[in-house]
Amino acid sequence: MGLLDGLRAVLGLRAERDAKRDADPDDLFGMSTAYITMEAELGYEAMAEGALCFSGVDSHQFREAVDEVEAILEAGREETGTDFTVTEDDHGYHWVVLEDDDPEDLITSMHFAADTFVEHGYGSRLLAAVFGYRNEDGPAYWIYSFRRGAFYPFVPRPGRERDSSTEFTLEATLDGELEIERDKEYWYPLWPSEGGTRPWE
Repeated sequence: MGLLDGLRAVLGLRAERDAKRDADPDDLFGMSTAYITMEAELGYEAMAEGALCFSGVDSHQFREAVDEVEAILEAGREETGTDFTVTEDDHGYHWVVLEDDDPEDLITSMHFAADTFVEHGYGSRLLAAVFGYRNEDGPAYWIYSFRRGAFYPFVPRPGRERDSSTEFTLEATLDGELEIERDKEYWYPLWPSEGGTRPWE
């Protein structure tokens, strides 16, 4: 199974089949307290970056939905200071990439974007929301699977290795604060494209 097939299976079709409930963009607000715990208890600082991953549809209506997402984020840029870009990775997945030094504004903007897709009837195209953190050992991410309605940690290391020990520590620390994915088969790694350093690159 290739990388593209794996992502589709774990965050897409199979996750939808095995979904416990309809995913709710309001779940993203769980990060509003989680980022404080990440810093206070684990020494992680928010990266001031996050991204929303979605699969596209070749239709005029879907393009209009994406345009409205961009318009909403553009309108909020002056108030929140959240910068954004919409990109496509090497695997054909689309990303709304957000940058903001204020984690609360970042989370709010992510919610606005996700909620707009849902309101347009394209909630099923949402795959994941990714929140970045960093400490002296490197990056760590919390990934929210929309199909599963749950978060899981992803701690990449050089050579496309994962720091499973740290992932389990993150799970134990944030359990009860975030809705954690219990089935670790769904803890899918979001590796960047060749030459990238972030899951959305």
